[in-house]
Amino acid sequence: MYVCSCFGITEQQVREHAESGACTPRQIASASKAGTDCGSCVRRIQALLGRGAGCPRRSVLDQLGPDGAAAALAAEQPAAPAPLSTAEAA
Repeated sequence: MYVCSCFGITEQQVREHAESGACTPRQIASASKAGTDCGSCVRRIQALLGRGAGCPRRSVLDQLGPDGAAAALAAEQPAAPAPLSTAEAA
């Protein structure tokens, strides 16, 4: 069954992307474009993804607990560039 008629994305394709690590509607959109045109399929994608069901990344974060998950996610974020000094900015 089609989830996204704008781009012809099926439920099976959404599940395959989820199994590959796309655990949020935004990640599904990056992988398939589903949800990026009219947006009417976003709720269906959310329903298919469930609350982390079948998401390997989310399973690992759940095992780490809230503190461990926060630390793991923070470690994934790129470091912010250092601010320019007055001499460099001029």
